[in-house]
Amino acid sequence: MPSSRSGGPLPFLDHLAADSARFRTVLANAPVDARVPSCPDWDADDLLWHLAGVQWFWGEIAERRLTDPDELEAMDAERDERPSDRDGLLAFFDRSSERLHRVLGELPPETPLWMWSDDKTAGYIRRRQAHEALIHRLDAELTTGERTPLDCRLAADGIDEALRIMRGHEPDPDLTHVPVSAPVTIATVDAMHSWTVTPVRITGTWNGREIDVQRFLVSDGPDPAATAEISGSAADIDCWLWNRPTEGEIIRDGDQEALASVDAVLSDSID
Repeated sequence: MPSSRSGGPLPFLDHLAADSARFRTVLANAPVDARVPSCPDWDADDLLWHLAGVQWFWGEIAERRLTDPDELEAMDAERDERPSDRDGLLAFFDRSSERLHRVLGELPPETPLWMWSDDKTAGYIRRRQAHEALIHRLDAELTTGERTPLDCRLAADGIDEALRIMRGHEPDPDLTHVPVSAPVTIATVDAMHSWTVTPVRITGTWNGREIDVQRFLVSDGPDPAATAEISGSAADIDCWLWNRPTEGEIIRDGDQEALASVDAVLSDSID
């Protein structure tokens, strides 16, 4: 992934701390009834409660060294009730955020922990939570109109995660995948990295249920077989993949059918 190719591994814990702190600063003084434009069902306090709860959940898993998914329901039942005011929400966020950062910092990255992804380690939870904080920091800034730049290398890693883990597919003997269009190259103009994605339809039985979803086969770099290209800054492409507004222009060139197939994968729900 990009984080290991340019300047060494990304300091995910540092990014988690910095973006969590920025998130808190922005929302601490936001009007209570301020709506979150990127999450229109939420107001500022809903957004604060959401990230506080996410960081509590993963901090709890890390602190308990939990690996058994059967323990999740009992663990989640111990979550605090939502505080009734902003001060209570901020206090809960502070406790949750401090613990998450501290406990993940104490664990070797290879420590086994429960995770919904194939990578069930503390290292991946560090990565996932750094990106969670980044995107919700942006949500907070959009709520108050105080948008600041996203870190280029972290955004490039966010693209990699979104394509490979959130929307990617690895061939599986129990599943069938069929390409629905030619490949498309996704290129950053500032992070000096690109990916080629092939939209595929996946069918079969997975975990005891029938599935029919659209995902990407992903490879690094351009591919001569690609019939279209999507390009922009790493920050803008990361925002686009997470349905957040971009600051600059994303350029879409080439085969319109292939570009539409990419859009279809991004609009398909993630279970």
